[in-house]
Amino acid sequence: MTDHRPVPPTLSARALNRATLGRQLLLHRARLDVLEAMRRIVAVQAQHPASPYVALWNRIDEFDPAALDRAFARHEIVKGTSIRMTLHAVLAEDHPPFHEAMQPSLRESRLSDSRFRVAGLTPADVDALIPEVLEYASEPRSNADMEAWFDRRLGVLERPGVWWALRTYAPVIHAPTGGAWSFGPRPAYLAARQLRHLGDPKLALSHLVGRYLEGFGPASVADIAQFCRVQRERVRAAMEALGDSLVRVAGPSSHPLFDLAGGLLPDEDEPAPARLLGMWDEVLLAYMERSRVVPDPYRRIVTRVNGDVLPTLLVDGFVAGVWRPVEDGIEATAFRPLDDDSWEELDGEARRLQAFLADREPLVYGRYGHWWSQLPAGTVRVLGR
Repeated sequence: MTDHRPVPPTLSARALNRATLGRQLLLHRARLDVLEAMRRIVAVQAQHPASPYVALWNRIDEFDPAALDRAFARHEIVKGTSIRMTLHAVLAEDHPPFHEAMQPSLRESRLSDSRFRVAGLTPADVDALIPEVLEYASEPRSNADMEAWFDRRLGVLERPGVWWALRTYAPVIHAPTGGAWSFGPRPAYLAARQLRHLGDPKLALSHLVGRYLEGFGPASVADIAQFCRVQRERVRAAMEALGDSLVRVAGPSSHPLFDLAGGLLPDEDEPAPARLLGMWDEVLLAYMERSRVVPDPYRRIVTRVNGDVLPTLLVDGFVAGVWRPVEDGIEATAFRPLDDDSWEELDGEARRLQAFLADREPLVYGRYGHWWSQLPAGTVRVLGR
């Protein structure tokens, strides 16, 4: 059984794996509504519109995708650029401090880029436009709408780099546009309704670090920096603000780990059920030391050279292969031998996944099928038939 207990002197690699799975609701599907589940798991990557839905299907017992549709429509859960400078779905209350914490990185990534500098404007020039941008984006606006607005406002043509920069660091979110997964391939942007910034990026980063440890701890400074994509010096400074709520933990390597006092630590021998994780599932990306979930030999197979992260098979808590929908089931490629019980468990998950996808997008992630021609030899089975 899982419980809260004092941190042991040293955590093994397997114990860290179970800590992640427990906090990420991957040891047992939880009977939670989507808002409480998101509060528990903190954030899910949302480059592909389906991935937040697949993430919650893996974590919530009897997950109803319509509940996530409603949460997006009501702006209770929002999608925007923040953590790791990529699209994430997070609670609306978390988005302002997360976005504020990322401001130094978001601004540097855009304002130092030639795509912005070619416009000949200073950062101050563009910052002065933000109130007008937010007023214009009080209703959903496409990229084309925004670029046309900048053309009119600045009196020049061909300045797409200005909006390209602002849509990353200004307080805008993605507006639901409908379709199978609330968001389609052509994004629309909307001024964020909640603008309760803390007024201090360091304090905001402390909030983000604390939330990260709630959902992914224990973790090292390098892990936290990887998750946030900020400098380690900023992480260390932000951790100081957590004070006595932060505890130091010994792990399997020489790097110290940190956690919040009372963080969930399941027994390292607790069974971990098979799961079919979606593309970019957060547990695959939340650590510098990814062997916590992804064995080192598989890391470059799962994470492609352009940053695509393939849908994975999770067996006994660790990545064991990849999956994709095909016309007659779920094709699973295992990178190592699996026993009959594991295959049977994966087959049950595949049947449930097919039923889940049937009314939305049965061949989800189809555009990424070209990666399968580059996979190493493995055991391939079509499940769920």
